[in-house]
Amino acid sequence: MNTRRLWATALLGLTLCVSVQALAQEDARFQGSIYQVGTLKPVDSVLKVRVGDPAPDFTLPTIQGTTVSLAEFKGKKNVVLSFVPAAWTPVCSGQWPGYNIVREMFEATDTALIGLSVDNVPTLFAWVKQMGGLWFTVASDFYPHGRTAEAYGILRSTGEAERSLFLIDKQGIIRYLDVHDINSRPDLGALIKAMRSLPK
Repeated sequence: MNTRRLWATALLGLTLCVSVQALAQEDARFQGSIYQVGTLKPVDSVLKVRVGDPAPDFTLPTIQGTTVSLAEFKGKKNVVLSFVPAAWTPVCSGQWPGYNIVREMFEATDTALIGLSVDNVPTLFAWVKQMGGLWFTVASDFYPHGRTAEAYGILRSTGEAERSLFLIDKQGIIRYLDVHDINSRPDLGALIKAMRSLPK
């Protein structure tokens, strides 16, 4: 392993360690505000896309009062879609703040991040504000309910999206996906490794 790669690996390990500490602080902000969902069925949907497929496009409202489309990034940036099941729940409230700590890694790989949930815009706005803000776009797949999640095949039978990640390259092709156990956070290290593997 060359020195540059060794330093990059060490930096990633340190970043992930700091992320865990920061998330513990984030959890304290939500004391008494988080709805405890208990243990859920890990995955409750049938995926409709695979690595190598074109990613389904969408246009959704954001908490910034604008809209976001996947098509607007084509030829310009890679995109990570981070679907979470529900605002104001324990795992989701730790997952997204963790991306604040690794913003530079998204920027270094020319990758935009879009957070998506089937919650409505006002709910997402209040939740993100409670988290202290997020650097990335947060969009609502509320109406028609879960249409984007359904297009990817990650809409659960109970109406929430699966906890999932899709890495889409500049040509609009899915290069990595993780439909994760809804009860735990996805592996940030695996996502970053996939982002780094894309051509510059």
